[in-house]
Formats: sequence, C-alpha cells, structure tokens
Amino acid sequence: MSDIFESDIESENDNLSTLEDSDINVAESENIVFDYPLYHIKLDYSCETVYAKTPDNKIKLSAGDYVILPTRYGKDMARVLGISKKPIGIKQSDIVTIDRKATDSDLKKRQELIKKEKEAFPIFKGKVAYLKLDMKLIEVHFLFDEPKALFFFSSDNRVDFRELVKDLVSVFKMRIELRQIGVRDEARITGGLGVCGRSFCCHCVSDKLRPVSIKMAKDQNLSLNSMKISGQCGRLLCCLSYEYDWYNEARKKLPSEGIKLFYDGTDFRITEVNPLTCMVKMTGDDGRLLEVNASRFYKENNRWKIN
Repeated sequence: MSDIFESDIESENDNLSTLEDSDINVAESENIVFDYPLYHIKLDYSCETVYAKTPDNKIKLSAGDYVILPTRYGKDMARVLGISKKPIGIKQSDIVTIDRKATDSDLKKRQELIKKEKEAFPIFKGKVAYLKLDMKLIEVHFLFDEPKALFFFSSDNRVDFRELVKDLVSVFKMRIELRQIGVRDEARITGGLGVCGRSFCCHCVSDKLRPVSIKMAKDQNLSLNSMKISGQCGRLLCCLSYEYDWYNEARKKLPSEGIKLFYDGTDFRITEVNPLTCMVKMTGDDGRLLEVNASRFYKENNRWKIN
C-alpha cells in the first residue's frame, strides 16, 4: 500500500473516469532476496499489511500470533497472517524486523487500550460537534508502545483541525495524529459485503492492489454501467484489479475480436470472445451467427484458423 492515503474523489457523475483511482505510487514487486521465513503481518485496526522478518530467525511464529514491530505510525502490536512465499507489491526496504512476540501481559494491555479506544469515540464526536467541523470518524487507535493516538476520519472537504487537536491533547494527555482518508481506505477499515456477497476485497484479500482503471473493465468485457462496476465506496470494484492479469493471460491464447477468417465456405468476423466460458462468437457474410469453442482455433503462419 502507498505511504500516503488516497485522496477523496469528487461527486460521481456520468463521466466514468471519476470512478477511477488517481495515480497512486503503488510499488510493483521487485525480484527481492529475503531471509526465510518472511511473515505477512496485519494491523487489525486499519487492515494494512506489512512484511516482516525475525531477528536471526530466533522467534518461531504461527498464524494468529501477535508481535511487536515498527510501523509507519510507531511501534505497535500486529497479528501474524502466516509465512509469505511470494510477497507482492513490496521492495526490500519495506521489510521490517519484528522486535518480539507478544506476551500475555502485552495482550492484556492491548485489551485495555481497545477499551480506551471505544471510550474515545464519543469524546471525539462531541469535540467535532462543538467546533462544527465536517468530519466523520472512522477509527481510533492507541499505539501499543508509545503514548500516541491515531484518529482516522473522512470528509468531503479539507478540514482545519488545529483547534480539535489542541482539545484532544488536553483530554488524552498524549500525542494526537489525525489522518484524513479516502473512500477506498474507509471501506478497507470498516469492511462490509460486496455485490458478490463476500467481504470487500480491500478488507479481506489485500491492501496492495494496483489502482483500478476503466480499461480493466473493458478488457474483461464488463458493462460500463457505473452502478454495475463500482463498489459501495463509489470507486471501481477492487476485483477488477486482481482478476485483470488472468484475463490478459487468457486472451493471449484466444483470437481477438475483429479478426476475419474463412470457415465453411464463408468469411466470418469474430464479434465476441469470452475467456471465462472459452466461447467465441462469429458473424458470417451470409448472415450466420456461430458460437464456437475456443479449443477449435489454432494459429498457422501467425494467422488464426478454425477446424
């Protein structure tokens, strides 16, 4: 995931480009050489994930264990998802070193902090209402290893929250950090069910998906109706991104739409290719419309033919 939360989008209109992600610096995976085992770690409060190694491989971890490690917000507790064999979207510099495995006393302390986080919600909302700020609180998190509180909020506009920070500092007696996040980040943190009936991809699959574009929808032969290709966050569906590579690979083995070929005594033109069903539709000069299994197509002298 980017080091910076995405910006909020403008109100949706008939222009499908408003559903696309703006340019976000999402790193492609390098051919990195890493110490094994490399663990995939999740920050539960924000659903962000990081990759981490243990010092000298002395700590043995299993999925579900909790560890203390450095994050971009400060040292914190995070949950181990498991060992990663093929890390995605990271550079060598992104791999952090785990400090230690969480103890029973650490877990007890974390439960106490979670209780304080719940108590902080009404306090924050009361201050926002008093100062008449346009802010929607999404998540509160108290760092485990240092006196610092993170408040994630969304807003349609830029917010001057300097007075709010002063008030929160006076109440909590610690460092306060407010982060304005975008609609995708809000969906990732809060979670929910998509139109497919499954949990949001950004919440349960990966937070390191590449930015989603209209081209991905076009290449997957999807309707460009904004209601059908956008999620509850109002942006293009995350699944368009991680399914895109499969469609690209599948299409390399299939003829392209628009290709003309001779079959059964007539010239045909390919009008539709469906990689999922492996079926190809062709229209003949004699008016015939045929639907043929893709396995019948083959290349000869760099030209597609059908048997």
